[in-house]
Amino acid sequence: MKMVVIAGARPNFVKIAPLIKEMRRYPSMHPVFIHTGQHYDQVMSDQFLMELELQPPDINLGVGSGSHATQTAEVIRRLEPILEIVKPHAVLVVGDVNSTLGAALTAAKLGIPVAHVEAGLRSFDRTMPEEINRVLTDAISDLLFVTEESGRQNLLREGVSHEKIHFVGNVMIDTLRSSKERWESSSIFRRLGLVEGSYYAVLTLHRPSNVDDPATLKPLLEALQVLSQQLPIIFPVHPRVKPQLLQQKDLFWPRQGSGESLPGKGISCLDPLGYYDCIALM
Repeated sequence: MKMVVIAGARPNFVKIAPLIKEMRRYPSMHPVFIHTGQHYDQVMSDQFLMELELQPPDINLGVGSGSHATQTAEVIRRLEPILEIVKPHAVLVVGDVNSTLGAALTAAKLGIPVAHVEAGLRSFDRTMPEEINRVLTDAISDLLFVTEESGRQNLLREGVSHEKIHFVGNVMIDTLRSSKERWESSSIFRRLGLVEGSYYAVLTLHRPSNVDDPATLKPLLEALQVLSQQLPIIFPVHPRVKPQLLQQKDLFWPRQGSGESLPGKGISCLDPLGYYDCIALM
């Protein structure tokens, strides 16, 4: 069975890693890993693929950054001729990013069965692009793999046949458990000068609705600055947020590779972290 597996962003790599590993245990399964290129540079893509022991993608669509419409359209435009050549028995998508919806639409229009891992999750907030991606992907999927009971209930309420729904658990936990030895031995604490047992918070902030408008970002950072005077904050910065943050005051940017310790107060901004380092900090 030839299965095209689609991923394009860091969370998706974490989800597909145990799936591809399991598929390769069976001689009858032939996974074809297609990277859409939604996340595409060394720290946002290559480092994760290496740490998760994912072989280089069979095909990279090279979609790159862009608006939601642009990314989704480019996935469809570039993926369609590939699926027509590869002729898979099914296309597997994970999560809720633009690559997920674009790939699901392409496969469905070509009459190729779609399997959606992490189906049924809902925020019930249609202003979130991810919510649109989830709802539409689930509506055109043939196999829906849910991580929790609420996902099953959401799909049934939306009219999905119960025969299509399969409760399988959370593949993110599979990756977490299988890599425990490696993230437990991460050197991130030494590199940041953190004392064992010290208290800190880890911050992620990259949703467009939070960071694209300075009028929204500024009060968020002000509130976090107040908190950081009691609890230092470690902030691995997403590339799309960095230009905004460089215009802000009172943020600490340690020099790359300098080995300098983080201050005991305030917000310390770091380059994006790999999977092991991020999990170790949490």
